[in-house]
Amino acid sequence: MKGKKTILGLLLSGASLFSFAQQKVVADKIVGIVGDKIILKSEILIANDDLKRQGGQGMDDCSLLDQMLTQKALVLQAEKDSIPVTEEEIEAEIDQRIRYFISQYGSKDALEQISGRTVYQIKEDFRQPIREQRLSTGMRNKIVEGIKITPTEVKEYYDKIPKNNLLYYDQELQVSQIIVYPKASRDIETLAIDELNDFKRQVESGSKKFETLASLYSDDPGSKDKGGQYSINRNEKQWDPVFMAAAFRLKDGQISPVIKTQFGYHIIQMVNRAGDDATIRHILRIPQITDAEATEAVQKLDSIRNQLIAGTIAFGEAVSKYSDDPSAKFTAGRILARDGSTYLTIDQLDKDLVLLLKNANLKPGEYSKPVPFTDERGKKGVRMVLLVSKSEPHRENLKDDYNRVSQRALEEKKTAALQKWFQTKIPSYYIMIDDEYKNCSNLSKWTKNSPTAGN
Repeated sequence: MKGKKTILGLLLSGASLFSFAQQKVVADKIVGIVGDKIILKSEILIANDDLKRQGGQGMDDCSLLDQMLTQKALVLQAEKDSIPVTEEEIEAEIDQRIRYFISQYGSKDALEQISGRTVYQIKEDFRQPIREQRLSTGMRNKIVEGIKITPTEVKEYYDKIPKNNLLYYDQELQVSQIIVYPKASRDIETLAIDELNDFKRQVESGSKKFETLASLYSDDPGSKDKGGQYSINRNEKQWDPVFMAAAFRLKDGQISPVIKTQFGYHIIQMVNRAGDDATIRHILRIPQITDAEATEAVQKLDSIRNQLIAGTIAFGEAVSKYSDDPSAKFTAGRILARDGSTYLTIDQLDKDLVLLLKNANLKPGEYSKPVPFTDERGKKGVRMVLLVSKSEPHRENLKDDYNRVSQRALEEKKTAALQKWFQTKIPSYYIMIDDEYKNCSNLSKWTKNSPTAGN
């Protein structure tokens, strides 16, 4: 039973939620009430376990209960104000969570076996917590909408920070790029197609297993070690649409004809399917590029670079017109960190880009010469880089870090607005906090002016 509690707690921690209807502990009890919303002792224990599981040190029970009371109050007001949250939104987020955990555990069956619950049951367990999370977020956004920050307020915020407490930043870069993938010759493409057709015949004749051939010959580093296997969902946007359409036309055990996507040529085997969810295997073959084709791509990018230097085309326009990177249209060619930030430290760059920047010795605003590279999928391309900005290691200051400081100042202002809102709303709510928490000083604001205080 302990293992089941752990996996279900992990499911919720991945969703950033602090309640789980199915999780109860011995002698569970209600420890908090806001209006008609209750908080159980078990929810606090599970939340603390989740924080520790994610590598944190956990939180004290007083702080966790404060957070939960806050969320319940926001949910209560959101329901009164009819903050819109549709069933379609909730279902979509539930599906996203389930797909994530299926990918983590390898299959739907593995997830169900480890959790001791069916996917349907897990989805239902998610429904109310996700609904409350969306309602509380929507209410918070409503409270702080329209709040802005002025340059004077940013400076006042910055001046209040003790000099010794100012953040220290390593060297950071902002980098944009234009990528061109050389086109292989028709003869090389035909060879890749013939190889995949031969693999298909070997599997269908029973002489070889699909997963064995994928492990030996696939050019996809993300699935090669797993026999080419992925768990996919029809509604996921990150997959190539041609790939998805071909996969979901297959029956269990069936192998597709050779298909072409932006990544290369594939054959796909359907392992099993349940509605919009499926487990598939694939073998990817990327036609090899000759020196002549690589040289042609370099010459193309060199011409684009000359236009940029001459000022006859803007970088964003060049990205839109010439880049073969499918994500570039959303970022204008800017390379993003995992958290979506445009600021990157050296260790966040791929090794080819680190070498390029080192050899080019660019200044901000300068363009590198076109350089061959291999992307994370193993595909060979040519890229040209624009160094947008470069900062040296430094203490935070308004000249170099204004946007970061202003964002924190804005969040502080929003937090103050929320606190003011709570001060006016708490007296109108029925509040109950169990006597177990009567010594929690941070909870006094909930009971000081509420209609009912204590147990």
